[in-house]
Amino acid sequence: MNGRETEAKFFVRQLSVIEGRLLECGAQLIRSRAHESNLRFDTVDRALSRNGRVLRLRQDVGAHMTYKGPSETRDGVMSREEIEFVVEDSEAARQLLEALGFEVIAFYEKYRTSYRMKSASIMLDELPFGDFVEVEGPDIESIRETSALLGQRWEAAIANSYLALFERIAGARGLDATHLSFEVFRAGKPSAEDLAVQVADD
Repeated sequence: MNGRETEAKFFVRQLSVIEGRLLECGAQLIRSRAHESNLRFDTVDRALSRNGRVLRLRQDVGAHMTYKGPSETRDGVMSREEIEFVVEDSEAARQLLEALGFEVIAFYEKYRTSYRMKSASIMLDELPFGDFVEVEGPDIESIRETSALLGQRWEAAIANSYLALFERIAGARGLDATHLSFEVFRAGKPSAEDLAVQVADD
């Protein structure tokens, strides 16, 4: 997939309710709930991160390499260049990146269920620190329309990445900000206030 990623992200309390609305609206299930593990890479001097760029290797039902350019935010929607493709062997891909001088700077995992409705893609994400809905579309208008159908309060849209949200909690709790796993939050998830976000499905 080459082009631009344009999306809005929402923190929610009940993913099951959102999924029910998707089914009522006739959304098509693209991918059943699957576990994802992600490795984020950068150079030793963190040149990518300093310029707002992302290089990621993801493993779910397959393996994917992704590049994301610097993001632009408008009206709660993030937009950025995205290049993504399937790789046959994730371990070989990691070895290649490390041979080129890149190193792993962060690990994070989640469970994701994906739907399609008209021109929008809707991702139901279960992260170690909470549940989220991502709505991706060709423009802000289509994203707003889909989000409204799902009962998401637009003013609650989050203009941050999952890792950026985790860094807030990691700093407050003295956690390792480079390792986001379900084990880290086994004792309990943080609140919306802890994450400094609004709940979108109140």
